[in-house]
Amino acid sequence: MSSHLAIWIIAALAIAGVIIRPFNSVEALWAVGGTVLLVALRLITPTTALAGIAKGTDVYLFLTGMMLLAEVARSEGLFDWLAARATRHAGGSPRRLFLLIYLVGTVVTIFLSNDATAVVLTPAVAAAVRTAKAEQPLPYLLICAFIANAASFVLPISNPANLVIYGSHMPPLLQWLPRYLLPSVVSIAVTYVLLRWTQRQALHQSIAADVPVPALPFGGRIAAAGIAVTALLLLGASAMDMQLGLPTCVAGVATAVIVLAFQPRKAWVIVKDVSWGVLPLVAGLFVLVEALNETGLVAIIGSLLRETAAHSAAGAAWAAGIAVALGSNLANNLPVGLIGGSVLQSDHISDQVTRAILIGVDLGPNLSVTGSLATILWLAALRRERVSVGAGRFLKWGAIVMPPALVFAIAAALL
Repeated sequence: MSSHLAIWIIAALAIAGVIIRPFNSVEALWAVGGTVLLVALRLITPTTALAGIAKGTDVYLFLTGMMLLAEVARSEGLFDWLAARATRHAGGSPRRLFLLIYLVGTVVTIFLSNDATAVVLTPAVAAAVRTAKAEQPLPYLLICAFIANAASFVLPISNPANLVIYGSHMPPLLQWLPRYLLPSVVSIAVTYVLLRWTQRQALHQSIAADVPVPALPFGGRIAAAGIAVTALLLLGASAMDMQLGLPTCVAGVATAVIVLAFQPRKAWVIVKDVSWGVLPLVAGLFVLVEALNETGLVAIIGSLLRETAAHSAAGAAWAAGIAVALGSNLANNLPVGLIGGSVLQSDHISDQVTRAILIGVDLGPNLSVTGSLATILWLAALRRERVSVGAGRFLKWGAIVMPPALVFAIAAALL
């Protein structure tokens, strides 16, 4: 067996393990296990593995800061407070509640990333709909999955995959917004209309009008201020063309330190509840993609894109965006995004193709439950709430919602 074939087999099995999670194993086990196996079999050198890990430094810092912010906000009741206020403002209207939760999910995704929406907002929404005595809570919980991907390219900070696609070549904020603001608005609007249409029958239910709003403690107000300051820092860093990982990490750590200074006993609870397993998972995926790069994959894809673009830049953009969107559901959008980012960073690819690929990586996962890490984390949050959503059921809704949103968003990006 050739070394290239062995790398492909190990990488495929590792990515399949991350998606399927046999025996309820943690995702990181498969990504890290694949990395260790590649090094142990001498299919890649330790230097190559370390180089792959090092490429993800900015992403690790970004995720660390965001996870700390999200966990502090959750533990201090900020998201429960926001969800309860949205429920109260619904005034007993299930359709108005749907819109309000969608708006909250949009804001959280834009300023805290799609993973925070999946992990933190989902239990808050579950608590809110229980308080509202909703007979069918699933339409509201589905919002957390769909908006986490649909709003994830409003800002560079809205999805870690954005950092992966651009790497060290992240456009400044004033260049990002003209490229992605209109496609984002289209994505959010089309996803809302179609998702609400799929849930139209379930939204003919009654909910409580008088919902108690929990008091927001001092720590929750500090967390809200920390999130606001972080958003401003990241907007400033993006505008100055700085990498986003370090300011995100510093802001997250600082917010946690300030909150815990008043209640140090909570330190272990917050640290324990952060999903630290995401970091070795991402590191392992970086190494797997680095190994695939050594087989010539990036060169092959880059050559195909150049040939297609030579005939039609718009055609190459459409083909790349749709292919990446579908591929994200087969192999998860993080490894697909890593490969796409390697292609874009290794060769001169037109800006149209780059925009389409990023939209495909971010929005494409709304087709299936295996499409993105955010959706996988959303499923885990649902299991804790004793709510089950089958892959076939989600695919039925995703097949209605994702393709039109993807087509309209790419079309808006290519205007």
